[in-house]
Amino acid sequence: MSRAIILVIDGFGLGHAPDADAFGDVNANTFANLAEKFQQSKNRPLKLPNLSKLGLVKACEQASKRTLCVEAVAPCKGAYGYAAEISTGKDTPSGHWEMAGVPVLFDWTYFTDKKNSFSPELIAQINQVTGYSDLLGNCHASGTNIIADLGEEHIKTGLPICYTSGDSVFQVAAHEQHFGLDNLYKYCEQVREILDPMNIGRVIARPFIGESPADFERTGNRRDYSVLPPATTVLEKLTQAGGTVISVGKIADIFAHQGISIKTKATGIPALVDSTLAHMKTADDNSIIFTNLVNFDQDFGHRRDPVGFGEALEYFDERLAEFLAQMADDDLLLLTADHGCDPTWPGNDHTREFVPVIAYHNHIDSVNLGQRNTFADLGQTLASLFKLEAMNYGQSFLNELKL
Repeated sequence: MSRAIILVIDGFGLGHAPDADAFGDVNANTFANLAEKFQQSKNRPLKLPNLSKLGLVKACEQASKRTLCVEAVAPCKGAYGYAAEISTGKDTPSGHWEMAGVPVLFDWTYFTDKKNSFSPELIAQINQVTGYSDLLGNCHASGTNIIADLGEEHIKTGLPICYTSGDSVFQVAAHEQHFGLDNLYKYCEQVREILDPMNIGRVIARPFIGESPADFERTGNRRDYSVLPPATTVLEKLTQAGGTVISVGKIADIFAHQGISIKTKATGIPALVDSTLAHMKTADDNSIIFTNLVNFDQDFGHRRDPVGFGEALEYFDERLAEFLAQMADDDLLLLTADHGCDPTWPGNDHTREFVPVIAYHNHIDSVNLGQRNTFADLGQTLASLFKLEAMNYGQSFLNELKL
């Protein structure tokens, strides 16, 4: 029996998708644009030998018809391609659910006003249910910036900091000690119930510590409260069939804990990688180990830091060798992303892009998977691998892998 290890390089796009014009994202290209900025800053190209061998650079060149500023080697031992998204949004739940075989074909509700994002009626309802007299923020904002701007007022008044973004999301920042972590979670749970009828995708608890803007820092105790996926994902099908799904990072929250057997929290790319490798040593056959590497998106994409993004990619490339060395003969390694987050793009929202589809097992030749028309091809491939009932969307590429 097989195991699948899925690594989501969060926010790692390979060039604008066919419908990018509808999102204002034509010419966005997370990989190519950050590589160019990296070379300009470091006076050298990115060095990604392991990812290059698996075909990542070639996939981006095919998706975007651009030559990358990457010191690359020719693909030699992995299947590589790139996938477009059919979900209506470019948010985290939509991308993950689609890769699990369930695209989001309805429209989320968004808080579109940059200032006064939440209506007086909604704020009054939240205050009534939660027992707080008011809230701070009420705008589109960067999570780190709004903590710096309002953190001291939050500590003084005890009021939660509430904000949103281009995603269908309501975010709540609060101090772990002064406000209390349990109080933050309770507040978010209450807001989640209020927002359910509005079709808001996520409520996110964003705890932080520190006593002034100079040392305010978000912690690893983030928690996402998501609505349920609109249909049965491949994760649920596997667990219903007696298999195991191991979540590393925020995967469990993204799927509203549906189809998740084991949950492991970790903070930072090194810890997320370490936790995944540890599970690879112990996970039984008929298992999926599903990891989201959130820091690529959170720390470098949204913060528009192309050099930091590039340095993180080089670190991940080094650690990738450990995954390849630890693979059993029946293991399948899958690398992908949930959306783009071009660190050179205006604003700080996600970008509508192709995402990588990279597959590896110990006996694979180099295979060009080409363009995939939906992220759901990954979910359909998993359904084939584990001999589950087929998903309603996606085309399996398992036969092309000859696993």
